Parts: sequence; C-alpha cells; structure tokens
Amino acid sequence: MAIQRVMLTDPRKEDVFYEEAIKTLRTNMQFSGVETKSIVLTSCYPNEGKSDVAFQLAVEIGKMGKRVLIIDADIRKSSYIKRFQIKQKIEGLSQYLSGQVSKEQIIYSTNYRNVDIIFSGPYAPNPSELLEQELFSKLIEEARNAYDYVLIDTPPMISMSDASIVAKQCDGAILVIESEVVSRKDASKIKDQLMKSGCKLLGAVLNKVDMKKEKYYNKYNLYYYGKSKQE
Repeated sequence: MAIQRVMLTDPRKEDVFYEEAIKTLRTNMQFSGVETKSIVLTSCYPNEGKSDVAFQLAVEIGKMGKRVLIIDADIRKSSYIKRFQIKQKIEGLSQYLSGQVSKEQIIYSTNYRNVDIIFSGPYAPNPSELLEQELFSKLIEEARNAYDYVLIDTPPMISMSDASIVAKQCDGAILVIESEVVSRKDASKIKDQLMKSGCKLLGAVLNKVDMKKEKYYNKYNLYYYGKSKQE
C-alpha cells in the first residue's frame, strides 16, 4: 500500500523497563480480539508521551510479523517530523483530506519492519471538520483491510474534540496518562468521553513513571503487567 519511503531516527534512549512494558501492552491488546484492528491513542493533556507510546507499540507489533500503519491525526500540533529528524518533503493527512493529494501520496514505508506511517501534514484551521469527513472514515476502513493494525495518534482530549471524532470510527482506544500529572477527575472525564463515542476503551497506560520511587512501581505493574485496566 505504501509507495514512498522515509527514514525515521528515533532519539529515545534504550530503557529495558519501558520496552518490556510496551511488549506487555502489545500482548494485552492482542487479547482484545481479532476484530479490534483500528485503535485510537489519546491523552488528557499535551506532552504525556502519547506519540512515543503509539510509535513504540507499532514497532513491537511489526516485530511480530504483523503489518501496522500509524496515522498521525494530530493536525493541530504534530511532533513526528521534528522528533524523527525527517528532512525530506512530506505529504500528509491534512493535504489528503483537503483534496490536495491522493491517498497513495501520503502512505510511507519506514526503516522499521512492517511499520508504515501517514504524517499529519501542515496545520489546518479546521481539523475537526476534516476528520469528520467520510473521506477519513473511508481511509480508516481501507487501512483496516490492508493492515493487521491501524494505530491513530490524536490530540489530547481535555480541550479538543478531535479524538472523540476519530474514536467513533475506531474499534478501540488506549488512554495514555502521565504519572503524577493527571488528576483522577480529568482521567475519569476523558474515559467517559471515549465511552460516549461508542469506542471500546481497551486500557490505560501510566507513562513517565519514576521507577526510583517504590510506591509508583506497583502502579507501573498494574497498568503494564496486570489486566491493562480493561473497562
């Protein structure tokens, strides 16, 4: 399905705890059923590590021999181009949804096994309207048929509706929560928003845990090694 290729340079340092946690998240996700293929990843606030979780999860899925597509649907403020040090010209989702380019022009293969990606494209003044289009729904459905998994990275939900719009079109959702930052009230609010969209909440990921603090180590186990907070 992908035609052009892009080289991604991941600046993240190796972290054995993080990698094992992502593998466990991948395993738990598989138990959600064979029909759970399109999955939205979101957070409450910006900078909770949602995009990194989405990418690392895609990489681990690819290592299993499963084809996975990452769709960066954060048209408002994407971090992928800068994060992965991409220098070449990129066509993205916002350009496709506004009719500027074709679907074939926005799907890129990567230097990671079985991982393809669609970048968000340039900032658009009406991202919610673009994501509500039938064209986006059709893109997700075609991706579900071409890939084993489709991971859709969306903006934080606390003040924007984009993730809820995307969630309506997906099989499941994963909520990324930054340790010691997100209040129980806000996390519960976002969980309710996701469930109201009709999208199944697959679980929550407690991210950026200080492993030196023993009291948070148990929370780390709960989210990554336990039941993945199934709802």
